[in-house]
Amino acid sequence: MYPIVDLVDHQTIAAVQKEEDVQLAIESRVNVIFLLTGSIFNIKELAERVKQAGKEVFLHMEFIEGIAADRSGVAYVARHVRPTGIISTKSNLIKAGKEEGLMTIQRIFLIDRSAVQRGIKAVEQSQPDAIEVMPGLMPRIIREMTAMTPLPIIAGGLVGYQDEIDEALKAGALAVSAGASHLWM
Repeated sequence: MYPIVDLVDHQTIAAVQKEEDVQLAIESRVNVIFLLTGSIFNIKELAERVKQAGKEVFLHMEFIEGIAADRSGVAYVARHVRPTGIISTKSNLIKAGKEEGLMTIQRIFLIDRSAVQRGIKAVEQSQPDAIEVMPGLMPRIIREMTAMTPLPIIAGGLVGYQDEIDEALKAGALAVSAGASHLWM
């Protein structure tokens, strides 16, 4: 069993894209927050606010301004910001995150059949704690992915309605990350 499964109490994850929405996510019913915003100047404070609210925080490494999406950037985040984990599309950052003791989520974009195969190959090499598949509006693909890998699947991207979340969960997703704040409530 993957430890991330034990973290997810609420199967909607707040994917926060604007700093002004952090407080809304903190006040929501979700217990896991993906920070897709922030900079070297405020990411520690944003992450601390989330942690102090008793919620798990994952930072998307490619979206933090001023912190390089490289091994040193991951080490800096792990040692100074101390999130629950990181999200990245890059296998080398997933490996670096694991080496730093962070939970890791590898985000993959499924645009065609070969992208599915490349994504599976990438996660077999990097061994993240979970995979976030984008876009998340693909119950059939979610079912196929859960048959191809034992890793927990988080669906995300273009999710705008509760029934889309329900369909993704029914297809086998562990959780669904949503940027639409009305889905966090």
